[in-house]
Amino acid sequence: MRIVKILERTVALESRLSNARSDFSQMTATVVAVVSDVIRDGRPLVGFAFNSFGRYACGEQIRDRIAPRILGADPDSLLDASGRNFDPAAILACGQRRERRGGYAERAIPMGTVDVAVWDLVAKVEGKPLHAVLAERHGGGRARTHAPVYVGGGWYFPGQTARDLKDEMIRYRDAGYRMVKMKIGGLSVAEDCRRIEAVLSEMGDGRALAVDASCAFGRDTALDYARAIAPYGLRWFEEPCDFLEYGIYADLARAYAGPLATGENMACGKELDHFLSYAGFRPDRDIIQLDPPLSFGITEYLNVLAVAGRHGFARSAMYPHGGNLMCLHLVGGLGLGGCESYPDTFGIFSGFGQEVAIADGQATLPQSPGIGFERQPGLYAVMKDMAGF
Repeated sequence: MRIVKILERTVALESRLSNARSDFSQMTATVVAVVSDVIRDGRPLVGFAFNSFGRYACGEQIRDRIAPRILGADPDSLLDASGRNFDPAAILACGQRRERRGGYAERAIPMGTVDVAVWDLVAKVEGKPLHAVLAERHGGGRARTHAPVYVGGGWYFPGQTARDLKDEMIRYRDAGYRMVKMKIGGLSVAEDCRRIEAVLSEMGDGRALAVDASCAFGRDTALDYARAIAPYGLRWFEEPCDFLEYGIYADLARAYAGPLATGENMACGKELDHFLSYAGFRPDRDIIQLDPPLSFGITEYLNVLAVAGRHGFARSAMYPHGGNLMCLHLVGGLGLGGCESYPDTFGIFSGFGQEVAIADGQATLPQSPGIGFERQPGLYAVMKDMAGF
């Protein structure tokens, strides 16, 4: 049993949307295929993944550094103790050989994407959906059939009106979602408050709406927004500033009673540990949002859970960023708080595929072996072509 090829391809996201800091018109992603010599139904088992949303393609690091290390290793050193499946932790360590300490973000994304593909492969070897494998190994054996989901929407686009925002939220509500998130920070406080009020006129309760500033603010503007949105009773106030601004987060935690959220730009559990030590985050309300393919993968996410737990945060406080099948499996298998969803935002990467139904704010969990990209036709067409099927 061995890994025989690691393939990567750059694919455009094809989105005209923007947040408070950047647009996605040139954004790309990397699709990865980890090909094994295990044959099922006449084909090799292949693990697939992509590097989530919001970071550009990372194929060069995979092609030039990570893949050669893994493919050049003793195959037996990459297997688990039984010798009948691959060991994601061993493969993660192998992929990082001869790397200097620090500089985590430079390799967190390529290594994280490969790691998620390895977990897809591991679950396929077992013949089980990934969420079931995670539940058995790291979720106390408690298998879920559904997972909570919310929509990451309310993006800015040229000529957007309040009616456009309302219509967008009506579509999500009619599709079965009960919570939405919208962008703020790209306009004035007053204009963004009018946008929030337009959405609340359709969603009703403020707890059905979160807002995301995409790290747009300094201290003064963050506090201005916090004061302005406090009366709405929103589900959370996400990424008012860069997560490295521990002092601003601590000031906000003292000034703003509502939940804060951040983490999607963190590269590993060590960065989360430092943040939770100094940024004033509150275990009884605040939200942690690391994105597994962008932060060394599922293997490191297990460490992230341990770090959060040491700081008093329950798994219900964990909402992985990403809005894709990879994160849906984590939420279902590990008993996390909820999963983001991008139903129609990022081209072939959008949505959860044909196996997943949304109703009353819950997503059914896929039952295909692995992650189930095979039931996401547009994306799987790329993956299938890469694997030579």
